[in-house]
Amino acid sequence: MSAEESGSTRRRQDPRFEALFAEVAPALYAWAELRIRPALRARLDPQDLVQEVWIRGMQGFARFDERGVSFRAWAFRIGKNILMESIRATRNDIVGTPGGVTSRMLALEGVPQDVTSFTQRVAREESVRAFLDQAGALVEVERMLLVHCGLEGETCAEAAVKLGISEDAAIKRWQRLKARLRDETWSRAILGAE
Repeated sequence: MSAEESGSTRRRQDPRFEALFAEVAPALYAWAELRIRPALRARLDPQDLVQEVWIRGMQGFARFDERGVSFRAWAFRIGKNILMESIRATRNDIVGTPGGVTSRMLALEGVPQDVTSFTQRVAREESVRAFLDQAGALVEVERMLLVHCGLEGETCAEAAVKLGISEDAAIKRWQRLKARLRDETWSRAILGAE
C-alpha cells in the first residue's frame, strides 16, 4: 500500500469507531481463537479475522445504528460473516493451496500498520491469554456456552439448540459458569458488562 493510500485510509478513520473497536477487539480476538478450527487455521488466522472486521466495520460504520444493536453485537456479526465466508471458500476451493482463502478473500492490504500492530498487541494481552487458558480447561459444553452466551451474546435457549441440551440445562450451566468466571481479572475485558 502506498503512503498516499495509507493516508487516505487514515483520514477516513472515525475516532468513535476506533474507540468502540478497541473495547471489543480483545473479545473478538478470543472468539476467533476459539471458533477458527485447526483445519481452517492455515487459511484464516485470528488476527487476520480481527483486522478484516476492522476494515469492514470502518467501511460500514456510517450505517451502524446503535439504537438497533450494540457495537459489540454488530462487530461479532461481521466476524461471524467473515468466518462463514472462509468456511464456504475452503469447501469450494478445488486447488487447495494453503493460504489461498486469506489472500483471495480478505482485503488485508487496506489495513493501516497501526491496526496490524494493535491486533498483534491484543493477541499478546495477558487478559486474552488468561481467558483462552481458562476456556481451554473447560469441558466442551461449557466452552461452547462461553462462546455462544458470553462472547456472541446469544440467549441460553439459542445456545441450547446448538448444543443439543435442554434450555434449563443451558441456563443452569451458564449461571454456574458465569459465577465461577465473574471474579477473573479478564472477565470484564472479554465478556463485557452484563
